[in-house]
Amino acid sequence: MRYRRFGKTDLPLSVFSLGTMRLASESAAIQTVQRAIALGINHLETATGYGASEQYLGAALRSSLSIPRTQLYLTSKIPPTASADDMERTIDQSLERLGVDYLDALAIHGLNTEEHLAWVTASNGCMKAVRKALDDGRVKHIGFSTHGFLELILQAIATDQFKFINLHYTLFFQRNHAALDLAQQKDMGVFIISPADKGGLLYTPSPMLEALCQPMSPLALNYRFLLSDPRITTLSVGAANPAELDLPLALADQDGELSVMELEILERLHRQQEMVLGSDRCSQCYECLPCPEGIHIPEVLRLRNLATAYDMTRYGEYRYRMFENAGHWFPGNKGNRCTTCGDCLPRCPEALNIPALLQETHEKLNGAARRRLWE
Repeated sequence: MRYRRFGKTDLPLSVFSLGTMRLASESAAIQTVQRAIALGINHLETATGYGASEQYLGAALRSSLSIPRTQLYLTSKIPPTASADDMERTIDQSLERLGVDYLDALAIHGLNTEEHLAWVTASNGCMKAVRKALDDGRVKHIGFSTHGFLELILQAIATDQFKFINLHYTLFFQRNHAALDLAQQKDMGVFIISPADKGGLLYTPSPMLEALCQPMSPLALNYRFLLSDPRITTLSVGAANPAELDLPLALADQDGELSVMELEILERLHRQQEMVLGSDRCSQCYECLPCPEGIHIPEVLRLRNLATAYDMTRYGEYRYRMFENAGHWFPGNKGNRCTTCGDCLPRCPEALNIPALLQETHEKLNGAARRRLWE
C-alpha cells in the first residue's frame, strides 16, 4: 500500500480508502474493515445518510482491530444545512453512532447547488457549528463532497473554508480537471468518489471495452489513470464484503507514472471514439448549456459517446435513468424533454444536431427509473 499526504490536513492516507455505503450488516462491516486494515487501508469513510453505515462502522471500530485509533483516519459526511443548530446536533449524533470522540475529517455532504453554497458562506449558517466543532476538537479537518457543476465546485474551493474535496473524476469523466488543478493550488486533499461504479460499472465492463483495454482490465486501467495523477490523494473502494477488496488493492503499490503500454491503450480508446462517433462526437465543452428545458445536454451526450463507442450501454442506462429521479445529486431532465427550439445549436462548436442526438439517446438508454444506491 502506498500513502499520500491529504493536502494541508497533513494526514498520511492510503491511496485506497474504504467507503462503507454498501456494508449491509454489522458482521459484514467488522469483517470488511478488518480485512481493509490488514491490507494497509488506514482511511474509512461513511456518511449520516448511508442508512446504518455509521452504526455498523462503529461496531467494527469496537471490535479487535489491529491498529491504534490514532493511526486510523475516519471521515463522515453531513449534508449542508441552513441552521447551525441542525449541524451541531448532527455532528454529535454522528460521533455517538460511531462511538468515537472525534472525526479526523468531516465533509459537507453534497455541496451541489447555489443554495448549499450560500448556507456554507453565511456567517450564521452550518459552518458556525463546524467551526465550533473544530475549536473543541470534535472535528480535526473540514472538507466537502460534491456532485455539482464545475463552476460551483470552483466557487466552493475558492471560499478557502475547506482542506479537502471529495470529487467525481475518472478516465471516462474528466470534466472536473480544473477543480483538481485549483485544489492542488490550494493544497487541498483530493478523494475520488466511486471510481469503479459511477466511473463506468468497471467491475462488469462490456466485452468491447475489455477488448479495447487488453492486456489490462478496464478497472485496472482506470485505477492506474487515477493513481498516476499526483493531484489525487486517495480513491474510494465501496466494498460490500472482504472479497471485493482484493481486485482493486492488487494495484495499491502501483502509483507511478503511466507506462508506455498504458498510454498506448488510452490512445486506442481515443481513436475508437473518433472512428465510431465521427462528426457526432460530443467534446464535452458544455457550451450548449443552459438548456431552456433543463436537459443536462453534455451528460446525456457523454453517455451516448460511451454507449456508442465502447458499448457501455448498461452503464449508460444506469446513469441516464437517474435523470429526474435523484434531485440535485444528478440534476437535469431527460433527452425527450427537448422541444427542438434550437437554442443550443449555434453554440455547439462541433455543429452537432443536438435535438436528434438527445432523442436517439433517450430511445437507447431510457427505461425504469433509478435512484442512488443508498436511497
